[in-house]
Amino acid sequence: MAQLVKMLDYVSRYEHDLSRYTTQFIRLKRSQWERMKRQWDNGVDLASWQIAADGESSAVHPENESPIEEEAGKKRFSTLSRFLPFRKEEQAGTDEEKHQQHENDDLQFSPNIIQDPRSVQQLRKLYIEQLFHFQLKWASSTLTERSRIDGKFMRDPLLHDFLESLPDSYLLFYYPVLKIKKAPVELEVLLMTPVECICMTVLQAEESSVLVGSGERFWSKKLGEQETKLLNPTIGLNRMAKIVSSLFASEEVDFPIRKLLLSRESYIDFPGIAHDIQIIDRRDYPKWLEKGKKLSTPMKSNQFKAAQTILDLCQTTAASRLFETEDQSLETENE
Repeated sequence: MAQLVKMLDYVSRYEHDLSRYTTQFIRLKRSQWERMKRQWDNGVDLASWQIAADGESSAVHPENESPIEEEAGKKRFSTLSRFLPFRKEEQAGTDEEKHQQHENDDLQFSPNIIQDPRSVQQLRKLYIEQLFHFQLKWASSTLTERSRIDGKFMRDPLLHDFLESLPDSYLLFYYPVLKIKKAPVELEVLLMTPVECICMTVLQAEESSVLVGSGERFWSKKLGEQETKLLNPTIGLNRMAKIVSSLFASEEVDFPIRKLLLSRESYIDFPGIAHDIQIIDRRDYPKWLEKGKKLSTPMKSNQFKAAQTILDLCQTTAASRLFETEDQSLETENE
């Protein structure tokens, strides 16, 4: 799975520690899959596996005290503790423990398999789908902040394809917003592979439509008897590649840049395309995706430098999760 490093102006885990989270994601993905497959191979019901993964089945409750009563006691103590005269050292230790616990909880990935997979291939597919949603969480929240994610990304077929099919070593920037000279600059898709940065313009049109290219300002889109115009997509693609190239140069990052026009649904007809622009359309897309899927090159230092250069300039819009937690606590106490 490609790693979703940044999406729009959403807050992202990777902004704070790129090397840590890329490594942690790969380790977490692998360990949870091995654990779930082992349980499935042994005939363990995945519903019970989910309970164990959440830590609920192993909870030990005091004698004659139900889990509900125990939880209520914890809430009462949490409320009273605000007014108790703890020593600063004790309070600091408690806060640190809470912070660590919240961080650990927030980093956990426990897939919730509600179907009964009949094959290991089906099990894998269900697991990857769960991991897709986990990636969106990492790309829109941190321990202290959260961005409101647009629901359309849950159903975005291209995003699904990239995150579910491309290698773990690919770092994806999905329409990031940079802040350059105090002005927001919206880019399209950047795919940082271990060996190059792919600047990508995605052309979305009706299935089986034909996009006819030219060197003019406008292209034409043909669908049956209908013909409409669209802005020449190479204009934005060249602009994006130029911006990325200048950013790399300013940070002395030596990393190749490739320009790509991509369409999952349409055919692209442009024999006169510039030699430095690759076209992937409906005919080539499955093969291109499969080729990338088979690559096993590990992440490299120049790749990290290139990705960090972009991350350092990314704009972020997010709300504090601390107020969110406090509001939830107050709501619970008032019930």
